[in-house]
Amino acid sequence: MTLPIKKILIANRGEVAVRIARACAEMGITSVAIYTDADRHALHVKKADEAHNIGPDPVAGYLNAQKIVELADLTNCDAVHPGYGFLSENPLLAKTCACRGIRFIGPTPEVIQRMGDKTAARQAMAAAGIPIIPGTPHNLRNLDEALAKAEEFGYPVMLKATSGGGGRGIRRCNTETELRNSYQRVLSEATKAFGSADVFMEKCVVHPRHIEVQILADHYGNVIHLFERDCSIQRRHQKLIEIAPSPQLTTAERQYLGDLAVRAAHAVGYTNAGTIEFLMDDENNFYFMEMNTRLQVEHTITETITGIDIVQEQIRIAAGRPLRYRQDDVAFRGYAMQFRINVEDPANDFLPSFGRITRYLAPGGPGVRTDAAIYTGYEIPPYYDSLAVKLTVWALSWPDVLARGRRALVDMGVDGVKTTLPYYHEILKNEDFQSGHFNTGFVESHPELVRYTMRRNPANAATAIAAAIVAHLGL
Repeated sequence: MTLPIKKILIANRGEVAVRIARACAEMGITSVAIYTDADRHALHVKKADEAHNIGPDPVAGYLNAQKIVELADLTNCDAVHPGYGFLSENPLLAKTCACRGIRFIGPTPEVIQRMGDKTAARQAMAAAGIPIIPGTPHNLRNLDEALAKAEEFGYPVMLKATSGGGGRGIRRCNTETELRNSYQRVLSEATKAFGSADVFMEKCVVHPRHIEVQILADHYGNVIHLFERDCSIQRRHQKLIEIAPSPQLTTAERQYLGDLAVRAAHAVGYTNAGTIEFLMDDENNFYFMEMNTRLQVEHTITETITGIDIVQEQIRIAAGRPLRYRQDDVAFRGYAMQFRINVEDPANDFLPSFGRITRYLAPGGPGVRTDAAIYTGYEIPPYYDSLAVKLTVWALSWPDVLARGRRALVDMGVDGVKTTLPYYHEILKNEDFQSGHFNTGFVESHPELVRYTMRRNPANAATAIAAAIVAHLGL
């Protein structure tokens, strides 16, 4: 049954909240932002039609499902969009929405719960005939079992938090000693980050390529894929640069992987937008890794190559509308690349660099998109993720998208804080990256790329001189 959505509460912050507010504006839907005291000057507060304070604690309000849904009810919202991060993959928010008769823009609580449990997800995929990485069929009971399983699989192995996500709660163990040292640490990380000490083990696929497939599924059994994204450029399991489509797949591999993703979604009765993540080994075998039951940070590159607005499709599906596209209707054109511009200092072990943005210049021109959480004069609070801007570039060919990426990175200006901009300059100059053949070990195998020399910025120099004159004159 189709039920119109006229007002949406965005249960998130930063650039993803801005992104959702923009989708609402184009659809004629009223958007409602939430914010804590630390976020009172945030861009998403300025972009939404309404904004409501959810308390002084910088984080607690964004994690309070009951309070968020009560506010949605109080402000007469038809639906809640979780974005990504915070409660986006917590079934509690979806359940609380259902109890209040408010639509949750995502899958059902049951599917979120099942796919959020990594061992349950592996079992579901294995039952559907989706290839999975060899690993324990259940959570590890203790260190002795972990040691026995590691001997069975052979080192290296991966310890993973069962409720984990976002690259956290994962440790690679190359030897028995490393496993002994890491076991309690992973349990502790899992408990602190996800509220659960459950951990399982997988055989480590050494330096795989990380390929994920975007899917859309409605409430009528229709599922399509929007092709794949290559997320192999990452550091400590945190993605840095994403590419769509993958320059590493053949047409046959692309079709096979898309079919696997659709089958996986059907197997669990999935609805709304989701992502099936795979690892690809040196022999071009694919293995299911996990399913993300939410919008992905890197959705922009899929939108760019297909022309499909994924956020708007999420809202339409939540309103009970059938998919507007069949698989044969979906095609891609060219290549898109997304750079996560984080406020970090790559030359100093990626140390966070929060503070005031003294100048922000967004790049432009053909094939360039920015999704920002910052503006000139904005004070980046130290309580949240370091992502400041997502820069997406598109071109018809791989060499052209590299050239456009280099130009757009030069065009962008972010002053007042350290960012990953200069590091991405170095990556794009690297021959291994330019060849289009890389894996998840790229960052580790190229430590020289962080030893760049910062170029002098004339604007920075002028600012420093002006500050010195003011100080000297006592103004």
